[in-house]
Amino acid sequence: MKIFFRNIHLYLGLASGLVLAVVCLTGAVLVFEKELEQAWHPERYFVEAPATPAALPLARLTEAVQAAKPGATITGLKVYADPTRTVEFSLAGPERKGEGRPEAAQPAEAQQAKRLSPQPKEGASQAPKPPKGGGGEGGGPKVFLNPYTAAVTGELNYRETFFFSMMALHRGMVGGAVGKLIVGVSTVIFLVILLTGIVLWWPATRKALRQRLTVKWTGGWKRLNHDLHIVLGFYSALFLLVFAFTGLAWSFEWFNKGIYAVTNSPMQRPEPPQSAAPAATAAALSPDAVLAAARQQAPQAVYYSLQLPKEATGSIRVATLRPGAAYDNATDEVYLDQYSGQVLRQQTYEQRTLGQRVRGWFKPIHTSAAFGWPGKVIGLVVCVLGFTFPITGTILWLNRLRKQRRKQQKLAAV
Repeated sequence: MKIFFRNIHLYLGLASGLVLAVVCLTGAVLVFEKELEQAWHPERYFVEAPATPAALPLARLTEAVQAAKPGATITGLKVYADPTRTVEFSLAGPERKGEGRPEAAQPAEAQQAKRLSPQPKEGASQAPKPPKGGGGEGGGPKVFLNPYTAAVTGELNYRETFFFSMMALHRGMVGGAVGKLIVGVSTVIFLVILLTGIVLWWPATRKALRQRLTVKWTGGWKRLNHDLHIVLGFYSALFLLVFAFTGLAWSFEWFNKGIYAVTNSPMQRPEPPQSAAPAATAAALSPDAVLAAARQQAPQAVYYSLQLPKEATGSIRVATLRPGAAYDNATDEVYLDQYSGQVLRQQTYEQRTLGQRVRGWFKPIHTSAAFGWPGKVIGLVVCVLGFTFPITGTILWLNRLRKQRRKQQKLAAV
């Protein structure tokens, strides 16, 4: 039976080894993405708070963004409770090919953008079309401002960063739909490899158990390679199984549907509520008024994220993160009428459906962020080991081939 499992383990490993090595290596790079990004560009994310912090109104910061990015449309902003953090403004990204509409066909959006984002004065130079890329998947750039001086401290176009390249490699996006499918299939294969590896590792005797739990660092290079693959493979198998299983959510839609089916939860979220039809003289709430309302709703929040509506009848979505939240996106949310500020709908994190909460855990578990710094260190080590296993496994296979070849030559000679 072990020969059967060994053949499965070997041939699946040879077939997917290169893809899995790339996925594990890029995964290791992405574990500390947030920390490295902030360490490389501290001026973008942090400022020196004055002795008596008094942040400027968001209207003043909005004007600074429009001065720095003429013609840009602000789609949202994020304000942190930490007085040393900058304020993040999200801008609309470029329209995708085939998604553009004639200006006459979008009067509501255009009027709403004018109300929420002050336009440059007549005669001001217009900015060129934004470059391909943005602050997130499919989004526009992010602009960071000092909340006390309104100075622009940095800009982030995520699709132009090193970490986006690593993420694209990690998920197979560099190869389009085919690349994504290859990574997904390789991930399924990886689960089989890990399970068959545990079966092959399982010792028959107590003496063998001791040998398979310790690396013999003083042995020859062949023994060391053997232990690096088998012993460290066992220790990291459980973590790799979790990382691979949660990674399927980004490769296959059927997997996501399965999560909601198992939890008996609707997959589609309800449509955002609509604001009341505005009167001819109605003016949209200012971001400062929205932030004040959000602070009344959640005075202890870690941050306040405001997503501005695209249409004249759209609502303002405000997401707040409580101190000690399970993970960064475990937010409470409230929808406000963009003219009256009336609460149209609100939902705490606990009120989300079971499917939404289970699916929400996939990213923090997959990236090891759910367990803080200790979890991230373990995630980094395990991903680096995952990168080495296709290499040590191939060497192990080649050594066995040479050994069998020499044995056959001796038998032939006899």
